[in-house]
Amino acid sequence: MKQQILIIGAGFGGMWSALSAVRLLDQHKRLDISVTLLAPQAELRVRPRFYETDLASTVAPLSPLFDAVGVRFVQGSATQIDADGQRVSYRDASGGDAELYFDRLILASGSQVARPPLEGIERFTFDVDSLESAQRLEAHLQQLAQQPESAARNTVVVVGGGFTGIETATEMPARLRAILGEQADFRVIVVDMAKQIGGSMGEAIAKVVADASTSLGVDWRLGSPVAKVDEHGVHLANGERIASSTVIFAVGVKASPLTRQIDGERDAQGRLHVDRNLKVLGQDAVYATGDTAYAAVDDQGNHALMTCQHAIALGRSAGNNAAADLLGVEPIAYSQPKYVTCLDLGGWGAVYTEGWERKVVLTGQEGKELKVQINTQWIYPPAADREIALQAADPLIPVVA
Repeated sequence: MKQQILIIGAGFGGMWSALSAVRLLDQHKRLDISVTLLAPQAELRVRPRFYETDLASTVAPLSPLFDAVGVRFVQGSATQIDADGQRVSYRDASGGDAELYFDRLILASGSQVARPPLEGIERFTFDVDSLESAQRLEAHLQQLAQQPESAARNTVVVVGGGFTGIETATEMPARLRAILGEQADFRVIVVDMAKQIGGSMGEAIAKVVADASTSLGVDWRLGSPVAKVDEHGVHLANGERIASSTVIFAVGVKASPLTRQIDGERDAQGRLHVDRNLKVLGQDAVYATGDTAYAAVDDQGNHALMTCQHAIALGRSAGNNAAADLLGVEPIAYSQPKYVTCLDLGGWGAVYTEGWERKVVLTGQEGKELKVQINTQWIYPPAADREIALQAADPLIPVVA
């Protein structure tokens, strides 16, 4: 019977894990080990782009790629992980229950938006965390033009001034003009706990975010959390009420709940602590990657963030090392010392930074050109060609040079 490497999740971490595992098995000419990937759909949903209007281009089919490299795809959603028994229970596409066994498991089930237990936040807020929620937001925005004009209709509130919140807010003026008309009197307001605009992004980038916000007409409410949300708008803890029929929650994410089914230490976001080869500490046959892994990127105390930049490299390493474990060959320790950001700022442009201190390198149109290249080329799957795909899955290839 063939040994099995089982991967849960078809996001950046899961897809690249599958390709990297096949790559190493191919190099050793081992046909007695199979790679299986379990996910609800055989597609990469490009989550970093869900703040955009054109959502059709944010989905990349994976079936041709998996067929080209020999990854077995199983459609379903994992429901239970038995690490000791080395099996995963799942619900298949028809709603039935089934099981898969593994010799090595790679958990790449991602993350989800983390809403605090505030009144009305589940019922009356949107997000751009998943394709479905981004589609729901877009449908809501499109029907605003059918509503009577009011302050609430014309006001969009984005809760959270981090990466996702800023990109969502700065893209919103163009989206609203396209829907409500060029002369529409609308407002976009970011509510953030920081004391300065863009403060959560660091000093180097904050001034750029502030300048872009001013240029685009994006307002900020700083220093006060949201107290509650209702169908008419947002109530802040400082007593201010903002009338709005569109409240978008973008404060943070937490690791997939499947991480709680594996014995191990977790960080504040629920990510499993892993060693430098991405094996979960205390586990013999379980690896974590992407947004489920709390992984050191270097020897200076920095850890991977919940971004596609890190998930791509984490996936390449996890797949390689899970396969290496079964083959009895040396793993390649995960390392990703270079960190960059490219923050979209809507019609103003974008800002590109390098280093953990986020040193500003490109802004405006130069930054935007790079952002478009990243969003439309760099983060998409490789061609459905076996040689090209396996070459791209080399864990020693830096995501950013």
